Amino acid sequence: MSDDVQVKALKRSDFLKKPLKLSENVYLIDDFDLNMAERTGTYVLAEEKVTLIETSASPSIPYILEGLKTLGVSPADISYIIVTHIHLDHAGGAGLMLQHCPNAKVIVHPKGARHLADPSRLIMGAKAVYGEKFSQLFDPIVAIPEERLVVKGDGDTLKISETLTLEFLDTPGHANHHFSIFHPLTKGIFSGDTAGIFYPQLDREGIKFYLPTTSPNQFDPEKMLRSISRFKELGIERIYFGHYGMSENPSEAFRQVESWLEVFVEEAKQVVLEEKDPEKQVEYITQKLYDKIKTHLTQLGLPDQHPINELLYLDINVSAMGLAHYLNKNTGGTH
Repeated sequence: MSDDVQVKALKRSDFLKKPLKLSENVYLIDDFDLNMAERTGTYVLAEEKVTLIETSASPSIPYILEGLKTLGVSPADISYIIVTHIHLDHAGGAGLMLQHCPNAKVIVHPKGARHLADPSRLIMGAKAVYGEKFSQLFDPIVAIPEERLVVKGDGDTLKISETLTLEFLDTPGHANHHFSIFHPLTKGIFSGDTAGIFYPQLDREGIKFYLPTTSPNQFDPEKMLRSISRFKELGIERIYFGHYGMSENPSEAFRQVESWLEVFVEEAKQVVLEEKDPEKQVEYITQKLYDKIKTHLTQLGLPDQHPINELLYLDINVSAMGLAHYLNKNTGGTH
């Protein structure tokens, strides 16, 4: 990517933030996914073998490169790019990023590797969801050569320094091609989307708020709850969310995500039982959940016109698609 393209991309945002230091040798770069601040992030593990976790989509790569420059990290120094799963807002830019990182390999779940090598199905699925906005949001999606892919399954490890070995956990629920990464030195988990979404915008308002993310098409609430149970068993002290940032209150995050997950499924089930048109199902589920969440946040003191509303609606709408798909697949919501 040329410098001109990088500069043009960077100007899409009103501001650029320096990478955040979250804990020892762990930094967070804001990817400005969908041109939104604090939507999706890339974690940088500044160890002997520099490691990135998540890339977001290709339009985010200029922000990652700028963040690395700020940290004094050359792309040539990067050994590993890890994607928790292959949804495009986490891995869509991995192939493009790899072109800047001549010594890196991409680490992926066993069920995701073939889709990074041949992203045609990923592209088709994203076009079905995003329609004419696809090119603006995701182009280009670059195939990754198979020799630069490394598969990690449940219980596998990756040594990135003398003192730090990462451990991979198979954590379906959001997607079947999803693993999470345990960071033993910080007792943290890079949870991707399995443990939900954290909203730092609300945290600054004094509101600790977490929601499940139930996007299509492999969402499964029972698997999600089992994966969260695995996190609890690890006794973790930090969650590094795909969306967005770090929480040092895992027990509260798990409590809220589990509670809202039950609400999501029950509210969606009523809609699916009463409305058979798939598009209207998504519309009605989105509105019911958005209204319920807005009421909850208002009770906690959030102003009615807070900027977070746009992001909340977007997240809820994508979750509604996954809820409708899951319930229709499982006997029209009677499962």
